[in-house]
Amino acid sequence: MKMPIHNFDEHFADFMSAWMKQHKDEYGSFDEMEADVPRIYMAFLNTRAGWLGSISPGSFFTQFEDPKVLVDWMHQYCREGTPIPDPLLEQITTVGKPCEKRLVELLKDEDAEEEARMTAVELLREMESVQPKMLYIQWQLEREPKDDLKDMAVESLSLMGESVVQPVLQQIGKANEAGKEALLEVLSHYPGNEQVFRIAMDCFRNNPDRRALFAGYLAKIGDERALPELTEAAKDPKLPYLTFIEIRNAIEELGGTCPERKYDDDPEYEALRDLDRI
Repeated sequence: MKMPIHNFDEHFADFMSAWMKQHKDEYGSFDEMEADVPRIYMAFLNTRAGWLGSISPGSFFTQFEDPKVLVDWMHQYCREGTPIPDPLLEQITTVGKPCEKRLVELLKDEDAEEEARMTAVELLREMESVQPKMLYIQWQLEREPKDDLKDMAVESLSLMGESVVQPVLQQIGKANEAGKEALLEVLSHYPGNEQVFRIAMDCFRNNPDRRALFAGYLAKIGDERALPELTEAAKDPKLPYLTFIEIRNAIEELGGTCPERKYDDDPEYEALRDLDRI
């Protein structure tokens, strides 16, 4: 069922313009007016609007509680290129758990607009939903290094609690390199697991070009057994300056002492030094 699409942003712009004309004498400067925008927006939300049949923008979507209607409506906004109204998103989170299944179905629809799927990830995160846990893990197994949607899924996995650790450990061996990095990012939020520590150490050893990243994960995992290899890596004469800094930070985070080094001829060091002089 197709629902009506209203551009709340445009209507707020019209409301604000009218407000400014009516209240222009109340502001001594543009900064004062800008600081008052949140209050004006609340007035907009609570004012009955003719374009909504005399219902206020803030209460318009509260008439609807069917998860399919609400989530499909949000998707319809994306398809038509109209900004999704905040009150619609708020109503989806207010209805809450009944909307989770429909949001997950939207995530699985690879033909859906990227904006709609990314909004679904954000909404499920707000709801603290764990329903998409296995889907998010599967997304990481064959992924490109840069993928905004799957990066958002990683952020959500990292917030789901320790229930993600065992499923991630069961799947991480099937992941490509980008996926392994992403899943290790999730695991690094949950220190104290021997298998997590061993995976992080293997990644640090076997990816010399990515040692800065994996040093950061080892620091978050917080296991002092990483110190000897981190310290040895810090002595590598070919170690780029920025990688050295990350390794040094990890060593210090774990309570160790990093070897002193000079980097006067390193291009990265020179570039940073030149920036400091500007």
